[in-house]
Amino acid sequence: LDGLLTAMQSLAQVGGWEVDGATGRVYWTEGIYRIFQTSPEEYTPTTALETSMRVFTRASMEKVISLAGHLSAEQSSSHDIELEAITFRGERIWVHATGNSIWKDGKLVSRTSVLQNITERKQAQMALQDTEDRWRLALESTGDGVWDWHIQTGVEHLSKRLVEMYGFEEGEVPNLSTELDQRTHPDDRPQMDRDRDAHFAGLTTSYSNEHRVHCKDGSWKWVLSRGMVIDRDPQGQPLRMIGTHTDITDRKAGEALVRQQAFFDTLTGLPNRRMLRDRLEQEIKRCKRDAQQLAILFIDLDHFKEVNDTLGHDNGDLLLVEAARRIQSCVREADTVARMGGDEFTVVLTEVADVHRLEPTLQKILHAMEQVFQLGNEQVFVSASIGITLYPLDATGIEDLFKNADQALYVAKGAGRNRFSFFTPALQEAAQTRVRLANDLRSGLQGQQFRLVYQPIVDLATGAVHKAEALIRWQHPTRGLISPDQFIPIAESSGLIVEMGQWVFEQAALQVQAWRTTLHPDFQISINKSPVQFHHQSQGNQRWDTQLRALGLPGSCMVVEITEGLLLDTSDRVSDRLMELADAGIQVALDDFGTGYSALSYLQRFDIDFIKIDQSFVRHLVPDSTDLALCKAMVVMAHALGMKVVAEGVETAQQRDLLAATGCDYAQGYWFSRPVSAPDFEAFWAAHPAPALLQSGS
Repeated sequence: LDGLLTAMQSLAQVGGWEVDGATGRVYWTEGIYRIFQTSPEEYTPTTALETSMRVFTRASMEKVISLAGHLSAEQSSSHDIELEAITFRGERIWVHATGNSIWKDGKLVSRTSVLQNITERKQAQMALQDTEDRWRLALESTGDGVWDWHIQTGVEHLSKRLVEMYGFEEGEVPNLSTELDQRTHPDDRPQMDRDRDAHFAGLTTSYSNEHRVHCKDGSWKWVLSRGMVIDRDPQGQPLRMIGTHTDITDRKAGEALVRQQAFFDTLTGLPNRRMLRDRLEQEIKRCKRDAQQLAILFIDLDHFKEVNDTLGHDNGDLLLVEAARRIQSCVREADTVARMGGDEFTVVLTEVADVHRLEPTLQKILHAMEQVFQLGNEQVFVSASIGITLYPLDATGIEDLFKNADQALYVAKGAGRNRFSFFTPALQEAAQTRVRLANDLRSGLQGQQFRLVYQPIVDLATGAVHKAEALIRWQHPTRGLISPDQFIPIAESSGLIVEMGQWVFEQAALQVQAWRTTLHPDFQISINKSPVQFHHQSQGNQRWDTQLRALGLPGSCMVVEITEGLLLDTSDRVSDRLMELADAGIQVALDDFGTGYSALSYLQRFDIDFIKIDQSFVRHLVPDSTDLALCKAMVVMAHALGMKVVAEGVETAQQRDLLAATGCDYAQGYWFSRPVSAPDFEAFWAAHPAPALLQSGS
């Protein structure tokens, strides 16, 4: 039996240690000798204090002395303690001492301890702790906060860095997993729980989730939480999980900014073209599913360019922001308002049950746009044109719907602006006609399908005709005579106007060369020059003054007619082109004067020779009329600035006489002659001596 007990103590690395309370002597079993790597022959224990000091380290002796002070009949008779010792061979070991003290009449009778060598387990624990300390240090050195969650108990140890991340001091946040869960944004909790449960179930090798945490100061901080279960029970249930929190607030802000810039207009904050398309795709899917229809509105601000050029881009931006706000206020929250660029907006109206019920919304938008825009100290009035198309009535594809809305907008603007127009099949046909005309334009130029006609410009004081306006006409081989109102906008949008304008100049130059010989030595021809031409540097063509000199003509033989809007263009290119004309002696006339936004402040800035009173002022010219007063004012102003005045659209003798009485210099119109071919112009000139034109119509 003694042999068996000895063998068991040896295998378990245990031994007995007893202190005699009366003598203070210590007695060891054989197992204790083995633990401390000695023998009875080598060492004989003495008193408890001396023996303890012989084997235990200084730190452990402090624990022994402290324990002895607490062991008494009144306090505790049992002990359980782990101590570090140094064996007689100099090895450091750890022992686990458990035992009891027997007291009698307040005096110690004996104290028995069972000591077990736990060095291997202790070293494993210390290695694990060392490993944990290392990864904690490594993780926190990157700026991450560390958490250590004992799942079954709900205890979660939070590192100092982690609580500081949310504005707390160490110890302010209880070490409970519920604390951080409660501080997680409600919108982020469901996904966080799903990601966590997936890892607990072994569906993911690690846990990763991005969510917002409520900080001490009330703000929200975005964090990336990553972790891994490191211990499970025999049934596979998670016991312990460790992980980190990484502050990703700046990254999230950057992502939000990128998204904002990618999908929203930076000026107005409205969805941009890309976001509009995404939303429209979703709405179309919903319409298909629910058998509903929607409306797409293209909205264009009338006269925006004039405001932008006159008052500057900053004020133009203010107008766009306010226009966006007004449009949004006219539709429901479920509808989409987007900015397509420039002064163009698009609205998607959902759940359109009845097309006729759209009109109140359309009128509301038009009325909102008509109201004064207060831009700082400036007050501005604009209006809006709206084109509308319906899904699925008009089309089912997004591109087709956009084309339809654009065509309807084109009609609204052409009909006088400040109105709306619905897409119709007739619009589709008109759009296709414009496309075909655009294709025919280039071949028309090459095939000599264009010609010039000339309208006389009469000197109202003498009746002499020494001027004419050259106007282009297109004799299409199958469509017949096509109005300039149809093909000029197409030529401008395609860029062909540059080539066409050059051809007009060359033809007019040859004609004025001839008429200076046959009609009058100072004959002068006016030609229209599109704003598009001013923005395109001619390539392969000589400058107009060089071409005139090659024909032996002075610059004064030509007048270039421009529109008011061109003077509002602040680009250097326009200014340079006008300066080139002035330097060449080519005169400049301001066409359609009085119909634009306002060019009065620019008349002195540029070298303008003529202003042409628009026919809208002449058409209803009668004595004592407002139009007559306006014509007089324009004549007086022009003469004060050293300019001559040409009145357009004169159709009656009364109009001619009233204009002459105002001091207007020149006039043109059907009263004198329609635009005619060069031979017919020569015949007109020969048949109408100067006095005759002042007496009766041609």
